[in-house]
Amino acid sequence: MRKALVAALTASAFGVTGCVTTPTTTSAGVKPAYSYAVTDNPTPYSQCLDALAAMKVNTKSLPVVSVGEIADKTGQVNTDNNSHALSQGASEMVISALHKTKKVNQVERLDLRIPLAEVKLAEQGKLTRTEAQYGKLPASDFMIVGALTELNYNILSGGAQLFVQGIGGGARSVVVNVALDLRVIDARSFRILYVASLQKQVYGYEVEAGVFKFFGNTLVELDAGAIRNEPLQLGVRSVAEMAVYQIMTEFLGLPKSEGCALVENQHMASYLKKQPSTGEKS
Repeated sequence: MRKALVAALTASAFGVTGCVTTPTTTSAGVKPAYSYAVTDNPTPYSQCLDALAAMKVNTKSLPVVSVGEIADKTGQVNTDNNSHALSQGASEMVISALHKTKKVNQVERLDLRIPLAEVKLAEQGKLTRTEAQYGKLPASDFMIVGALTELNYNILSGGAQLFVQGIGGGARSVVVNVALDLRVIDARSFRILYVASLQKQVYGYEVEAGVFKFFGNTLVELDAGAIRNEPLQLGVRSVAEMAVYQIMTEFLGLPKSEGCALVENQHMASYLKKQPSTGEKS
């Protein structure tokens, strides 16, 4: 009986394979699949930056800002594909966020290879622009640097499964968090003038259903389910945009918009109340 069932399943598999047709190729190649259109890439905090952009200010008084390296210092790697777990483009995210505000003039300091090469070629007389035509380059008023500092898995996880005679299903959820620390540096004195330290929790859940049937000693399993996760890199971009919003409002003094306040919690403060006071004998 078991041999007959295995043979039947094998024959069915080969039969299905035989029905799969190889696409006809031409010198132009095959037509690639294409799904969703290209869109912009906002976060919920982008509207707060847009509100800053809509404010009327004296454009001559806008500060000159440069963004340096905002490194991934979490030390986390994705072992599934041997890559970094978090985006390595946090600096670019901050640059994009600053641009959305329209309230700073940015100068390039992150990658100076091409600008310096241009100047060098001008010095050698190999460009259509002379060295003198570069004039005085604008200096930064403020520099922004920092790092991705936390990636904590399984802050909270939970789930349940129920199977009765091999038929059932289950669900599970998980919460992780990412954190970013930015600092604003006075370009003249190198003093640290402002620090933003933010974190965001990221939520995901999975629902699955399984149907199990036994044929003698052979187990046949049919699974169906759905996974919906908040993108981890969206969390990184969100903290980057909120950190920029804080810099623009709390440090540079631009007015805050309704609904854009930082959500503050007292989770850690509640733990301190549970600790024995200083000098108390254990």
